[in-house]
Amino acid sequence: MVGLRCGAISPAYRRLRQGRPGGEQPLASAYAERRESRRRDVPGEEPMAQTAQLRRIETADNEAQRIFKLQRQAYLRHPYPSLAERRENLSKLDRILVQNTDAIAEAINADFGHRAMEESLMLELFTCVDGIRHTRRKLAKWMRPQRRHVSVLFATGSNRLVPQPKGVVGIVSPWNYPLFLTVSPLTSILAAGNRAMIKMASNSQHLCRLLAERFQAEFPEDTVAVLPGVPAQDFSTLPFDHLIFTGSADAGRTVMRSAAENLTPVTLELGGKSPTIVCDDFDVEEAASRILYAKFVNAGQTCLAPDYLFVPEGKRDAFVEAARRILPQRYPDTNARSYTSVIDEKSYRRLRATLEDARQKGATVVPLVPGAAFNDTLRKIPPHLVLDPTDDMTILREEIFGPLLPVKTYRDLDEVIAYVNARDRPLGFYIFTNDAAREEKLLYGTISGGVTINNCMLHVAQHDLPFGGVGSSGIGQYHGWEGFTEFSKMRPVFKNPRLSLLHFFYPPYKPRHRRLVDLLIRFKR
Repeated sequence: MVGLRCGAISPAYRRLRQGRPGGEQPLASAYAERRESRRRDVPGEEPMAQTAQLRRIETADNEAQRIFKLQRQAYLRHPYPSLAERRENLSKLDRILVQNTDAIAEAINADFGHRAMEESLMLELFTCVDGIRHTRRKLAKWMRPQRRHVSVLFATGSNRLVPQPKGVVGIVSPWNYPLFLTVSPLTSILAAGNRAMIKMASNSQHLCRLLAERFQAEFPEDTVAVLPGVPAQDFSTLPFDHLIFTGSADAGRTVMRSAAENLTPVTLELGGKSPTIVCDDFDVEEAASRILYAKFVNAGQTCLAPDYLFVPEGKRDAFVEAARRILPQRYPDTNARSYTSVIDEKSYRRLRATLEDARQKGATVVPLVPGAAFNDTLRKIPPHLVLDPTDDMTILREEIFGPLLPVKTYRDLDEVIAYVNARDRPLGFYIFTNDAAREEKLLYGTISGGVTINNCMLHVAQHDLPFGGVGSSGIGQYHGWEGFTEFSKMRPVFKNPRLSLLHFFYPPYKPRHRRLVDLLIRFKR
């Protein structure tokens, strides 16, 4: 990362922003009109224009089908890539990221309108590269068949578990961490020996075009392909051997219904409202420092961000004062490059409405950066705390996904546990305490996708821990060994020996068969 230039635009990225050669309309543009053209004629368009539009849509449909068939045929020809082949694919992925660092950060910045290059490098690019290299180191061990215990009745035989690639895997990735949430599952998918088709969010069109070009240069289409412009609903109808989706719970349900038509197994990473609890034995200033970083990095647009906070009744004011000291030091000017824009106008309006809803219903709204104002042009929403929130407020009913943090107070941990358990199971759960008894009480009294103790979100960065939700926050998990097995069929294999005792149980059945069964029951204790 030495020598990175924040303001410079790489030549490769400049070429991408100029569009396709010859002025050809990108696939993303054709797909933007897709749903309307299917429902009815577009007002004001001549029949020839409508015909051309439908032809573009059909071309994109055919392209997705073509690549799927190509990858399926390649899998059937070569269903079990060697260790060397898988390592080479991971090295290609590593090379794409390392050789295009500037262009990747610039593309993400363009998609957000503004996002600090450092956030893209630290939270996405480095984490991806580190995960790829961890996987590459561990892959030989993961690929080895596992020996399994053999029951006494089959003692002369042998059992093993063989990891087998599933085939063609679809990835539907979101816009908030578009690189990490594309490359991280792709790492596990390639390690498991699969082929991959990638559908990125429409809000990530600059990064999508960049990755499509770079992947095409490194990988044959029958191994990895990025499909710009394909709607998630259509993508998920392809008969994949596995499909991983990251996004909202509502969209996840739609994707799961589509996948069910083909009995395609799914991994769903869906988010939710991740609670954070500060116990009264933990230093408030230190807790505030860690919580505020996790909450306001990427302007709160993180599926694992602390969504609401519990602090002891007597320590709320101390937390607020700490936040007022810390945030102006980190973001002295929310219009500057260190503070990320909200992704689009719709999200910007939603967040402003959420804050106004809390204000009108009696909450105390605390701006954390003096003089910071809402910027409609840059879509910048300054960091705010919301005190005394109630359950009828939007801010406690819906996932926030922005720089607003509701703060609740509590008297004892039992009421915190009851509150958390009365709601949908969250993706993350954050406990701040140095007391082992409190830690155990909160850890084993609740359920969540993952837990970070004395910080927030950091469990997702541990390559040897799985990442996934539970209940409404997701299905399945990946990263590390669990990612390898998620995208593998762990195939049980029993090998019958030359000399077998099973012939003693063949019919015709006689009294000796019953005596044998009785003997085995007495023997097996």
